[in-house]
Formats: sequence, structure tokens, C-alpha cells
Amino acid sequence: MFRSAYENDVTVFSPQGRLHQVEYAMEAVKLGTVTVGLKSEEYAVLIALNRPDPLMVDSENGQQRKIMAIDSHIGISTAGLMADARRITKHLRSDCLSYNTAYQSSYPVARLFQNLGIKLQSGTQTYDRRPYGVGILGAGYDDQGTHIFQVMPSANVLNCKAMAIGARSQGARSYLERHLKSFADCTKDQLICHGIQAIRASMGSEEPATDLHINVAIVGKNTPFRALSDAENQQYYVMAKASGAPLTATDNIEATDSTDPPEPSSPNAEEGTEGIDNNDLPDTPSDGANR
Repeated sequence: MFRSAYENDVTVFSPQGRLHQVEYAMEAVKLGTVTVGLKSEEYAVLIALNRPDPLMVDSENGQQRKIMAIDSHIGISTAGLMADARRITKHLRSDCLSYNTAYQSSYPVARLFQNLGIKLQSGTQTYDRRPYGVGILGAGYDDQGTHIFQVMPSANVLNCKAMAIGARSQGARSYLERHLKSFADCTKDQLICHGIQAIRASMGSEEPATDLHINVAIVGKNTPFRALSDAENQQYYVMAKASGAPLTATDNIEATDSTDPPEPSSPNAEEGTEGIDNNDLPDTPSDGANR
């Protein structure tokens, strides 16, 4: 049977054991602009890249906001279908309001995103629904400290130290991995600059020469969730840009190629010995050249 026979229903597996509807929802996340989340001991930060659209009238810059507040201690950033993102945002806000009314306390961050994963899972189990085509990065602060959660259309919920999702997010993840050990002791300004540098690393040579349209939000100890203004966003962008360009994959290759080659084996090496000497093996390309 053709592939189309298995892609119209989310409950029908292909002969290879794949759910094409779930895979299409995951691809929708990859088409959204990149968004980054990272945390220190006292702060959690969300940074999202916005692409101006002349058809949008959401703000004076014609941008569609990708960071949304859920409660005073929780916020999310999205990549994918904005219609699904708004529906999930409405659901999370309703859950937080109900919990606050019933228990007179803030909703625990981990429990909120675990319950969100259960909701997203329900969209992959019944034939009359479809998976949500949006990826979520959630940031929050509660009695357990700072949190960064990733929730994907496949209903996978991951508790992360730093994460990036969206189009060309691999460059951002590579930057976050290289600097992961330094995030725990970062100040608020340093943490935001790291997030902006990760966004720049994902853009590569496509970074605009002037301003970069980004949204930044922060939450932490004695700091309620707040999205920064456009002026503050540009101020932090200038601060991050002054620290230099982030290291990209191309830079890694150039750094590897610039290293000194191994010394050739001595021409007077003994012959007839058993086995093969390592010096007799042909030179192999470095790992950086294979990337």
C-alpha cells in the first residue's frame, strides 16, 4: 500500500511502525523560528527569534510574539503552529488559575508540564483528533528552584538545563553544550547574553547587520515572570554582540585544520616486526573535517 494509506489517521501505524501524523507535527516544530531556554541557580531565561511580517499588526514592529506568560512564576516560548500554541497557552492558564483557587498556592512547575504532556499524548491516541503541531519551552521558578522544560508534539517531556528548538536550532544547541558548565553561576545579564549568542549561532551568516528581532523573558528568585521591552531586548543584543561572534561549526573546522600535522614516521624504522606499527598507518582526516 502507498504511504498515503497510513498518513490520514493518527491511530494507524505504517508497516515500519511509524505514525506519520506525529512525524508531520514534529516537522512543524522544525519550521518555526528558533527559541532558546537556559537556566542558572537563580534565573531561568527564554529567548525567541522573531521574523517581522508586514501582514502582522500585533505590535508596532509587525512581529508575532512567541513568548507568553502563564502565571507569575511560569512562562513558555513556542515554535510551530501559533494557533496550537495559543490553545495550549489558554489551557495552561486555566490550570494555573484553578489550582491557585483551590489550594491558594502556585502550581508546581514540574507537575504543570507533566500534565501538559498527558494532554498532548491524548491527541495521538484517538482517530478524531490530531497531534499539536507546536513545541514548547517552559521556564519557571518554585520551591524546587529554576526549571526549563521541553514539551514536544510526541508528548515527550524533558527537564533540561538548556535547550533550543525550531529551525536550524542545532547551531544553538551546540553553543549551549559548549558553555553548559558555566550557566549555573551566571548572573542575569550573563545568562541573557548566552541565550542571545545561541540564537546568533543558529543564524550563522544570515544574521542581519543591524538589529536582531528577538523576545527575551526572565523569571527567577524574587523575580516574577516578565517579558522585556523592545528597548531592553536591543540593549541586551548590543551587549551580547560586543562580546564577539559565537563559535560556529565552520570555526571548529578551521581550528582543526590549522593544527600541526603529525610528525612523519622515521625512515629508519625496523622492518619485519610482527603486526603493524601505528606510524605505518596512513594519515586519517580529523574529526572536524568530517562534520
